Amino acid sequence: KRDRPTEDLSPAQKVHQAILEGNREDIITLVEDAIISGMDAAKLVDDVMIPAIVLVGKLFDEKKYFLPQLIASAEAMKEALGYLEPKLKSDRPLQGGKGVVLLATVRGDIHDIGKNIVALLLRNHGYDVIDLGKDLPAEEIVGAAKRTRPDVVGLSALMTTTMVNMKDVIGLAKKEGLTCKFMVGGAVMTKSYAASLGATYAKDGVEAVKV
Repeated sequence: KRDRPTEDLSPAQKVHQAILEGNREDIITLVEDAIISGMDAAKLVDDVMIPAIVLVGKLFDEKKYFLPQLIASAEAMKEALGYLEPKLKSDRPLQGGKGVVLLATVRGDIHDIGKNIVALLLRNHGYDVIDLGKDLPAEEIVGAAKRTRPDVVGLSALMTTTMVNMKDVIGLAKKEGLTCKFMVGGAVMTKSYAASLGATYAKDGVEAVKV
């Protein structure tokens, strides 16, 4: 049980709180209550849920929140968005107007927890995310980028041995005439290595959203 009395909060404030607390169990009920109380679905997303997840990102940056809390909040947000999606579609086109991001973990690397968190946070902030998965050869990533024409391609690598495969992807993309931007991340990645590839570095999911 939560210690703090939440009785005096409005239905919308309770949704905000549930995202902050990563309360996946109650989030749908609280979102339903907010809608029943007359809150518009789009307004709930824009004015309550997105500010809540942005605040979670800020707390994570300030080291007041840690990875488990970040993930719990992102999952609660995902549940709420999933529930609201049909209502949003009838109210307005779900704005994937923010852009398309293609994500992949490079060849030889089977680590994808970081990439999955990046995907979750980007989707929570209104981006369309195409997640290709892990251990992908350059040809496959570039082929998908040519088909889907994303605004940004995000590449992830966790090991120094697989980090070099990012170079192949970016090299091939340039050769094939792709003009999208690249964002790279992973445990071993550094800002200077990213710069040497002509890519932008993001240290985690919160930074990826900012980038």
